Amino acid sequence: MGRKDGRRLKHTDPMYAAAMHIMVERNDAINATKIYVPLEPIRKYIREQKRQGHVLSHMGVVLAAYVRTVAEFPQMNRFIVNKRIYARNEISVGMVVLQPGVEEGETMSKMYFEKTDTVYDAQRKIDEYVEHNRQVNADNPTEKILGFLFSVPGLIRFGVNFIKWMDKHNLLPRAVIDMSPFHESLVITNLGSLRSNSIYHHIYNFGTTGMVIAMGCPEEVPVQKKGEIVFERMIPMGITMDERLCHGNYYVNAFHRFQQYMKDPSLLEGPPEVINEDCD
Repeated sequence: MGRKDGRRLKHTDPMYAAAMHIMVERNDAINATKIYVPLEPIRKYIREQKRQGHVLSHMGVVLAAYVRTVAEFPQMNRFIVNKRIYARNEISVGMVVLQPGVEEGETMSKMYFEKTDTVYDAQRKIDEYVEHNRQVNADNPTEKILGFLFSVPGLIRFGVNFIKWMDKHNLLPRAVIDMSPFHESLVITNLGSLRSNSIYHHIYNFGTTGMVIAMGCPEEVPVQKKGEIVFERMIPMGITMDERLCHGNYYVNAFHRFQQYMKDPSLLEGPPEVINEDCD
């Protein structure tokens, strides 16, 4: 039976098939890296866009760069369930939103992007997502399903186990996948907004999330320019990923492209020149 959120890949590299049996759980296969993105090019771009009437944010640039990278490197958007590898049907991003006026109040659901999205499309979707989820009584499907599971003593244990079983056997309804905070391409968190350093966040065994990016407060990082060592303000990003999805060289090339887009966000203003499909 096919899944609602992905297409099974049956003829991938034998190394992938072996890895799924050797590293059965997602936490067995965690790789982590940290990348640094120069802050000034993003700030300069945001200022220029504001003069033209476009209000953009750092997160808008980052997610637009991620979406564009996935359009070119679709293997980043794979996932593994029950030792089978799938090409995801969509680009979905989970992000925690703080709720003002609520002590320790936060909520999380997810946004959906298209491979053709520009930086303006990405910013609009982020703004709509944040505005909706900052409302204390927002209609949040993720909180709805969690509230229901906690409403009856003992239901949470049965419910979670039953959902895991359905997920393993490709029986999870589309509605549940849409509500789940554990089924998405990427989870991203901006710890810099909390004045915290970047971290290497775990990825979940349950669900399909293949990557987490945790941004931290800008740091002064030594870089070499014209033969001299200077300090430049950078955004640190701790990235954890499921190494079973694609080769290490593929990840490296994808992250280099990701950084290139953030160093020159003007590349994200129009639709992508190249969209690659994840071929079986």
